[in-house]
Amino acid sequence: MSATAATASAGNSGAFAPLSEPTFRRIWIASLFSNFGQLFLGVGAAWEMTRLTTSPSMVALVQTALMVPLMFVTLPAGAVADMFDRRRIAMSGLAFASVSAAVLATIAFLGLTTPWVILLFCALIGGGVAFYSPSWQASIPEQVSREKLPAAVALGSISYNVARSFGPALGGIIVLAYGAKAVFGTTALLYLPLLFSFFLWKRRHTPSRLPPERIDRAIVGGARYAFHSPPIRTALIRALAFGLATSTSAGLAPLVAKTLLKGDAATYGILLGAQGVGAVVGAVFTSGIRARIGAENAIRLFAVGSGIALFVVGFGRTLAIDCAAFFVIGACNILSVALINVSVQMGAPRWVTARALSLYSSFLTAGVGVGAYAWGTFAASTSVGTAFIASGVTALASGALGFILPLPEEEKGDLDPIDFGSELSGVGMALTHRSGPIVLELEYDVDPDNAREFYGAMMKVQSVRKRIGAFEWSLSRDIANPALWVERYHCPTWGDYLRMRSRYTQIDYDVQHAADSFNRIKGPSRLTRRLERPFGSVRWKADSPDLYEGPVNYIGP
Repeated sequence: MSATAATASAGNSGAFAPLSEPTFRRIWIASLFSNFGQLFLGVGAAWEMTRLTTSPSMVALVQTALMVPLMFVTLPAGAVADMFDRRRIAMSGLAFASVSAAVLATIAFLGLTTPWVILLFCALIGGGVAFYSPSWQASIPEQVSREKLPAAVALGSISYNVARSFGPALGGIIVLAYGAKAVFGTTALLYLPLLFSFFLWKRRHTPSRLPPERIDRAIVGGARYAFHSPPIRTALIRALAFGLATSTSAGLAPLVAKTLLKGDAATYGILLGAQGVGAVVGAVFTSGIRARIGAENAIRLFAVGSGIALFVVGFGRTLAIDCAAFFVIGACNILSVALINVSVQMGAPRWVTARALSLYSSFLTAGVGVGAYAWGTFAASTSVGTAFIASGVTALASGALGFILPLPEEEKGDLDPIDFGSELSGVGMALTHRSGPIVLELEYDVDPDNAREFYGAMMKVQSVRKRIGAFEWSLSRDIANPALWVERYHCPTWGDYLRMRSRYTQIDYDVQHAADSFNRIKGPSRLTRRLERPFGSVRWKADSPDLYEGPVNYIGP
């Protein structure tokens, strides 16, 4: 590589290179304000909860309430973001979060807050953010080049953690000076700049040739893709384990400030500020660490760092020591989260990106939310210090999980859909999008000497078919003539089959090509498409009018 090329490559992959893109830069700057609002909300709600109740589990439930919507709302939001204009979906989520925060502020000004009211509105605001998040994350590749994507993902983390570095302390000061009601009102206002930035984004939305899927089928399709895609499935499991192990730092930080350090809301804010500074420092180095030692080695290393830091918090009783520990936790946590996020971004094709990222967020936040409550319950029965020590042991175990389920290396290849065109030959029935089920059979004539290699190639084909929409996949071999094989699978409707055709990427096509290389039958004649249970394709009675007028070729919309 020449010196000029090396310099250009460095410029494209630097930590702040994505900020050269105007749309990304504008949205990123506005996200700082919304993240300050989100952090203000967490501090105000958690501290208000300590005023209203002495139960550690209720205090920890504030974090759970903010995270639970990410478990249940994010996946439908991801499906909607994959089907419709991501810009409009993001704006809708932000508007809902802002209105919910304004209503909570009004209730607080009237003095009507209770523990369950706080939890309810934290969940509503979290729901708005959860609806916005998949659209924003999935749209990042539209705003920056692929080379800048890891840095752009890391910058998203930096935006949040810059706010976390100062937001909790500022939130604590606002709570002490004006009360939690002022924090809730400020949160509602700070979502507005980001809403306006998305409004200014002139995104070109290209509608699909096919009508949108039903929301339930879209959700199932996204889940099936993740389940049948080893890279995505592994990333989800690792995110869940990491969230479960390290959620004490998020859920029990107010109790560290109040019970272990005998402090107030400002002390709590300082601890979270130290964690935020560590996260900012860590996020800056995400791209470099990923390039030098690889995502898997880095995540194992950061699990060890998080575990040791959690031990320190469990035994520490001074603000300086605990701040240092929270700094390390912040750096290790954000690096791990960003590296897993990049793995999902790089491994998902564009048609399912938002759903894959929403599943990632759901698994991560499920770990944090469930873990926060579990560690809060454990702390209530033992002590806060003991809970942090046990969390440290669990964090070390999450690193060991990498030896069993390592993150795969980045898949090389084109993840953009292949355009097969809209015309299908060999269609002799007047089908609609709801016609179905559709049964597909492909014949293979394979030299018996290559049977084992062919079978291995077809197992990869099975994974491809299932993750893009096939059901009931099977592979059979002719008993009389062992050279003949038949691949068979179903699509629920003709519309689902057309969507499946539109989802093949170059990587998927290469898998199919590898299996076809064994096949001695060439040409389209080996593919058979059938309509199962064809009630609508025949007359109900002999004297019923026959509207079918002969063979047609289906032309997609």
